[in-house]
Amino acid sequence: MFIEIRDLNFKYSNSKTETLKDVSFNMKKGEILSILGESGGGKSTVLRLIAGLEKPSNGSIVIDNRIIFDNNIFILPEKRGIGMVFQDYALFPHMTVDENIKFGLNILKRKEKEDRVKEMLELVNLQEFGKRYPHELSGGQQQRVAIARALAPKPSVLLLDEPFSNLDANLKIKIREELKIILHKAGITSIFVTHDKEDVKSIADKVVILKDGIVAQLGEAKDVE
Repeated sequence: MFIEIRDLNFKYSNSKTETLKDVSFNMKKGEILSILGESGGGKSTVLRLIAGLEKPSNGSIVIDNRIIFDNNIFILPEKRGIGMVFQDYALFPHMTVDENIKFGLNILKRKEKEDRVKEMLELVNLQEFGKRYPHELSGGQQQRVAIARALAPKPSVLLLDEPFSNLDANLKIKIREELKIILHKAGITSIFVTHDKEDVKSIADKVVILKDGIVAQLGEAKDVE
């Protein structure tokens, strides 16, 4: 298995109850998994634990046979090789699309950076938008820039937190299809959080249904009712 999550438990310091209780699931390389559940059920917390933004109280996280968390090991977020797209996209408003995508590519030489940005713009079909600023883009276009920026450093895993929450209903169907195409084209192992079953059925291969911090169901996305 490419990702192995075992018995994750977590409690926020200001909470009396555990947010996650013995959460476990596996993923193969290149799979798209959705974490489905109601607000407050712990979905986004799972992403934060995988990304290293929070630390589980116990359990283990293994990615590509590398332990990134267990009772003895905690790999820092910047050393995990994980890309994340936040709910509000978190684009830098004072930077162009090109500059936003280039942001995480400091270790590359100038020509390599330019080539990578061009490759990412082609992947998300925004070749003509490199010199625009985020406020000049639609919500769907901003989302694609955020995905391109997250994929540019070649992470091993991409995490997406409620990727459709800022889009109106009319856009959702189109953007779902675009996202599915981008993720398959990139061939990247991906986990996205949603409260909408249609998102799961449209994009994911597998689903983890969380209820009150517990895995209530684990299976094929097409079987979600």
